[in-house]
Amino acid sequence: MGDRKKPGFGKQLADLHRWNAWLVVALAASGLLLSWGAARGWLGEGRAWVKQLHIYLGLVTAILLVLYAPLARKHLKQLRNRPRQRGNLVFVFALLAGWLLSGIILWQFRHLPPRWSNNALVVHDLLTWGGLPYLVYHSVTRMRWAKKPEKRAVRPDAAEPASPDGTGGLHPAASPQPWMSRKQFIQWSVGIALTAAVAPSFFRWLGRSFVGTGGPGGMAGGADPNRMLPAPEPLPDSVRVIGGGAQGRFRVYTVTPLPTFDSGSWTFTLDGLVDKPGRWNWEQFLKLERVVQVGDFHCVTGWSVYKNTWEGIPLARLLREAGVKPEAKYVKFYSGDGEYTDALSLDQANMDDVLVAVLHDGKPIHRDYGGPVRLIVPKMYAYKSVKWLERIELIDRPHTGYWEARGYDNDAWV
Repeated sequence: MGDRKKPGFGKQLADLHRWNAWLVVALAASGLLLSWGAARGWLGEGRAWVKQLHIYLGLVTAILLVLYAPLARKHLKQLRNRPRQRGNLVFVFALLAGWLLSGIILWQFRHLPPRWSNNALVVHDLLTWGGLPYLVYHSVTRMRWAKKPEKRAVRPDAAEPASPDGTGGLHPAASPQPWMSRKQFIQWSVGIALTAAVAPSFFRWLGRSFVGTGGPGGMAGGADPNRMLPAPEPLPDSVRVIGGGAQGRFRVYTVTPLPTFDSGSWTFTLDGLVDKPGRWNWEQFLKLERVVQVGDFHCVTGWSVYKNTWEGIPLARLLREAGVKPEAKYVKFYSGDGEYTDALSLDQANMDDVLVAVLHDGKPIHRDYGGPVRLIVPKMYAYKSVKWLERIELIDRPHTGYWEARGYDNDAWV
């Protein structure tokens, strides 16, 4: 039997193009699902599986780019007289390479400096906002039905009559040219529809990632819907913002509707396996002795905010004053949204930088960012820093937190 004939250059390109198109569709679907706030709740543990699928699809894309590399030179030479197609090829290749490199950094963020992942996340998002609409536009406008030329066949009864000079030749009647071809109409329609759909979300993302939202460290600049009076009086170091002010932008993630609190009904509780359980209203809580510290804030999704000046009560002091019973092994934290919980071992909870915070950069913590009171655990990823903290309970057995039950690591060390 003779050797099987190797596929030609054109078929190789077509196969790679087709596989790449399906991979981009799958990457887009899984990536958008991961970034969709509402999906964080109902996906549950499935979110960890979607994340792994997204990573594996990205690695397969890398393989396709490696397979394409030997063909690239010949392909570009083939397109030397077609500048638009050549430009499209270069753009798509740069887009895929950028997605791949930034995605690898986000995948391996634990082994790299946090600033790398911060920048990689911005690049990954920017390529997504710019790249996906372009790829959708490119795909729709290059479908066969979009490229099919309009049929302008001339009917016999539309011919010109015989000429007066008797030559008698029938000449087709001149058909008026439309001001916009079918292809142009489709291109403009798709472009306008994509702009209308994408632009509002893009500018919201742009504001969060580059412009901020008006407050320190990108904290919300609008009025705080929490009604907490009086406002906490900041300590001198907190007023001076001893870390120089937060560097970076916070992103708001929540799995429940954002709760609202009022100082008239707000309470903070410390109970469980302690000798002296405590319960404070807002005014009593503000009288507890506070400290000021500077620390970095790292989210497991890849972004960080550096040099935050936090003011609050050291958790170790609260536990010491409550008198922890010998059988207590873990500290459980309850969020005021009624849904979110997490836990630290007793040793972790007694670290000297774990703080029950009430101020950030000298100002009350906005509701959107976990105020009026939130936990701060600087050495761990932020899903351990419970927002809207209103209760601490000492327990004798491990507790699986909200995100740990959905696939996150119990080992949350940065």
